[in-house]
Amino acid sequence: MQICVIGAGNIGTQFAGVFAAKGYRVNVFTSKPQLFNGRIEVVNEYGNVIAGNIDKATDDLEEAVKGCKMIFVTYPAFKLRQLSNDLLPYIESGMQICVVPGTGGAEFAFDKCIKAGAKLMGLQRVPSVARLEEYGRRVRAEGMRSELHLASVDPGTAKEASKVMAEVWGIKCTPLPNYLNVTLTPSNPILHTTRLRTLFEDYSEGKFYEKNPLFYGEWSDRSSELLIACDDELQQICSKLTDLDLSYVRSLKLHYESDTVEAMTKKISSISSLHNLRSPMIETENGWIPDFKSRYFTADFPFGLALIEQFADAVGVKAKNVRETMKWYRAVTNDGSVLLLSDYGIRTIDDIYSLYGTNV
Repeated sequence: MQICVIGAGNIGTQFAGVFAAKGYRVNVFTSKPQLFNGRIEVVNEYGNVIAGNIDKATDDLEEAVKGCKMIFVTYPAFKLRQLSNDLLPYIESGMQICVVPGTGGAEFAFDKCIKAGAKLMGLQRVPSVARLEEYGRRVRAEGMRSELHLASVDPGTAKEASKVMAEVWGIKCTPLPNYLNVTLTPSNPILHTTRLRTLFEDYSEGKFYEKNPLFYGEWSDRSSELLIACDDELQQICSKLTDLDLSYVRSLKLHYESDTVEAMTKKISSISSLHNLRSPMIETENGWIPDFKSRYFTADFPFGLALIEQFADAVGVKAKNVRETMKWYRAVTNDGSVLLLSDYGIRTIDDIYSLYGTNV
């Protein structure tokens, strides 16, 4: 099978390397094709290496996707709409587009491609933590999950695609009952946003910090408290949608096996694959400041937590902590951009059922 990976960052390079190692013909769409030599290595935390040869790396989108049955999109959420528009002329009926991860309103961003015959899918979470060691050539992947979860706008597509993913990654891949199980996944849209707010809630222009703290390794009880509060509000939203199976929108308290603030802090700060990651900050001559251009901000607030806020509106949940966190983000960044669900006809519970299907 010929596949295309769009984006040659951490996850994109991992996907290209793993699929190539499994014998797939792989094209990579990248802004820096000259840095590829045709071979990609993926090394795990134990030093084990798998490698594969890709067919081509190109910055020509038409050339990248031509003849491909599956397209894996690893762009951040704020780039999905433009990518959808760019892809539209090359969509063929039955072409599968899988967004990794599939949160961020992918089902809205790719609406025109879906109408043109594409089958949209999304992974609930990435297979592992991945970090580039050499652009276009080598990536380190640590903390491989024991199971993947995949949803599609057309539920039938998820079943077949899940078989492919399970074979390639060597782990179970479960098809989800509807795409809302991906959209409402409390991963980065809650994990990143609550941490950022508690790290920088005292920030104003002109303030500088003495150091750049570990984002996960120095996780605080205050961050856990807000994370649990927002996670609980998300579960309240799910409980209102009684005609949809949202059983895979698992609470972070279950995901991390931590139902108290103290247990959550201990758990998150001890995840070895994430421990040494720094916070999104910029060092200046006067000290450290938040990097508001980081995708932690530009993707996870307006295309993550903001969607949860709007689903709360549609189902009638107050979601006090979600709203206050979004209010903080808008005030500190002056960013009022947002993907509006109302633009896609979602204002009420019935609208949600109409889009995602009842008892699918």
